[in-house]
Amino acid sequence: MKNSLLIEKAYHNGSFVESDKTFEVINPSTLKSIGSLPDLTVKDCQKYIKTAHKAFKSWSTTPVGERCKIVRKLFNLINEHRVEMAEIMTLESGKPINESQTEVDYANSFMEWFAEEGKRAYGETIPSLAGNAHLQTIKQAVGVVAAITPWNFPLAMITRKVAPALVAGCTVVLKPASQTPFSAIALAKLADMAGLPKGVLNVITSKDSKGIGKELATSELIRKISFTGSTEVGRTLMEQAASTIKRISLELGGNAPFLVFNDADIDKAVTGAIAGKFRNTGQTCVSINRFYVQEAVYDEFCSKLTAAVKKLQVGDGLKKPTQVGPLINQAGLDKVKEHVEDAIAKGAKVETGGKAITGLFYEPTVLSNVSPDSLVAEEETFGPICALFKFKTEEEGIALANDTPFGLAAYFFSENVRQCFRVADQLEAGMVGINAGLISNASAPFGGVKQSGLGREGSKYGLEEYLEIKYLCFGD
Repeated sequence: MKNSLLIEKAYHNGSFVESDKTFEVINPSTLKSIGSLPDLTVKDCQKYIKTAHKAFKSWSTTPVGERCKIVRKLFNLINEHRVEMAEIMTLESGKPINESQTEVDYANSFMEWFAEEGKRAYGETIPSLAGNAHLQTIKQAVGVVAAITPWNFPLAMITRKVAPALVAGCTVVLKPASQTPFSAIALAKLADMAGLPKGVLNVITSKDSKGIGKELATSELIRKISFTGSTEVGRTLMEQAASTIKRISLELGGNAPFLVFNDADIDKAVTGAIAGKFRNTGQTCVSINRFYVQEAVYDEFCSKLTAAVKKLQVGDGLKKPTQVGPLINQAGLDKVKEHVEDAIAKGAKVETGGKAITGLFYEPTVLSNVSPDSLVAEEETFGPICALFKFKTEEEGIALANDTPFGLAAYFFSENVRQCFRVADQLEAGMVGINAGLISNASAPFGGVKQSGLGREGSKYGLEEYLEIKYLCFGD
């Protein structure tokens, strides 16, 4: 039975549109096409921007209660179509179906959160020092928003941006990744069903990521750009956006450390490691990349982690009991191979895995005694590889964890309460998981420090990213 939300069209001004030029979307599990979408141009993008700009005045002046009701209705529709949304996600990204279902729920949690939080964009009354004026602030929508999202979380990375933008009163031009655009189109269909007015949300599909990205970043009609992706691309967009001094939010690359201290509960640490490493085959920005284990518990942790990794089931995401799917494309697979081969060449031992299987699949792998000058220590692998390093003291572990230009997420396990506070304070990361391998939550701020980005998504801070503060001074 055909999935009613798998629509092979882009979405513009309340209508689904076609194009003579299209591109195919490949299922990374089967390497077969699941459909094609319009391959739109920079000229098309300019039209989409103008449409969003035209819709901004009426949407930004729509009562916030009405905006929030529509987003809440969209939340309900996503719940109703949870199975279809998850199936689309697995088809285009390859992630296991149970993970896709979890992502649909996680993505929808932003719809629910901001449908309520949007009502709380409070201004304030400010005491006048001279006493001869009334001073106030109000918050208003920043303007037309460009949202550029990645392939690894094809729905959640959209709702984290679109939900707060909509309740704030912004209109949106959304450019999803060309590898996983069908989730975005499915969301547009549900938004249409929820009664979102024409032009408020527009989804442009294209293989020309550079051209579309530059247009969105440099257009004078776009007042904010929100991007999730690589640090390299984020740096380029930031440079381009400077030409029009627009607001910018960047959620970029990571190189997350995972520290296991002597006081840790090793079984809990292994459970956290599996959760934080192998979700979406290790292809997440907050995925654990470097495992630092204190000497006294190194052998125990390595042994138990290896045993747990050996049990992971690899396969097509639509088939249960798959726990680990394919890499997204050949480039992703090649990078994993390169990192493993480099680590082995520099003395690492393969505890389990270490080989490509077939197609875009790679064995879940544990490498021990990894050299600190290995590529896997310096670069984000984005694959199912656990690279284990040994450290002696707490100070050394913290120094190794912070020895990176990135600072998105960090994790550590310890049963020593005082140590937990000390380490959490010193880790250079925007988010820290303490005795936890999964940390994302719609009510908490998501974002990094250093070269991992600017701004926060989710929570009350995520709403602020789409609002401008206006100061009002009433004379005596």
